[in-house]
Amino acid sequence: MEDTLVERDYLILLRQHYRIFSSPKRGDIIVFHTSMTDGKGRSKDLIKRVIGLPGETVAISGGVVYIDGEPLDEPYTKEGYTGTRMSELTVPEGMLFCMGDNRQNSLDSRSLGCVDIKQVLGKAVFRLFPFSKIGTLYKDLPY
Repeated sequence: MEDTLVERDYLILLRQHYRIFSSPKRGDIIVFHTSMTDGKGRSKDLIKRVIGLPGETVAISGGVVYIDGEPLDEPYTKEGYTGTRMSELTVPEGMLFCMGDNRQNSLDSRSLGCVDIKQVLGKAVFRLFPFSKIGTLYKDLPY
C-alpha cells in the first residue's frame, strides 16, 4: 500500500462499519483475512484498496484500470499506473476486487482472486503512528 501506508503504521479500523452502516465502496482501504501464513505459521491478514464491487467488470490495459469499460482515476497509486494486463473479469456477488497502491509490488486480487466480503475485518480510517503522519486516511470524511 506504499506510499499511502507503510509497514509498521498503526491504524484504527472500523470493525463493524460494513455490518452496521454501509457496504464497501470503491476506494475504501480494508483489512481482510487470507489463507496465507507467515514464516511462523500464523495466519496473515492483508490491507488493500477496494477497486471493483460485486457485479462490476474490471480490466487492466495500457497501465489503466477499467471499471465497466470506464477508466478509473487513481491518484493514490505509487507510480501512477498499473503495470500488468488483465482481461475483463466480473466480480462475483459477495466479493470484492482489491489492489494495493504500490501496483508493481502488490500481492492482491490480480493473483489471489477476489476477496470474500465475509473475510473483511474492517475499514482502515485513521493512522495513529508514526506521529508525523497521524490523521485520517480519507480526505472526504465522514466515513
